[in-house]
Amino acid sequence: MNASWALQQAIFAALCASSAVKAMVGNPPRVFDAPPRGTPFPYIVVGDDTQSDWSTATEPGSEHALAVHVWSCADGRKEAKLVADAVRDTLDGAALSVAGQALIDLRHLSTTLSREPDGETTHAVLRFRAVLEPT
Repeated sequence: MNASWALQQAIFAALCASSAVKAMVGNPPRVFDAPPRGTPFPYIVVGDDTQSDWSTATEPGSEHALAVHVWSCADGRKEAKLVADAVRDTLDGAALSVAGQALIDLRHLSTTLSREPDGETTHAVLRFRAVLEPT
């Protein structure tokens, strides 16, 4: 299985299983690869990623830079920040089970929060770095 796809599935599963995430985005949690039209806010999208070679002289490996997006239409930025905190707390340093891969490390790198041009939607982008080795 492709390491990037396996990692996305593991992240999705971890977010959907998190009680903190469910408390913020509903149960079942509104966590998507591509949200359906008309999805109620707030919700989470497992977004873009970049996969790079992380092989050593003796072992294959891959490094992944990935983004998780939080969308909110609540007044102010509080809701988006609380959802982003739940995402970060769930994934940063998590020991995820990634099909066909050993997850060496998963770390939160940064979070950017901005108001969308519509003036109503707040968008948080959480960036993570993961290192995987095939099993």
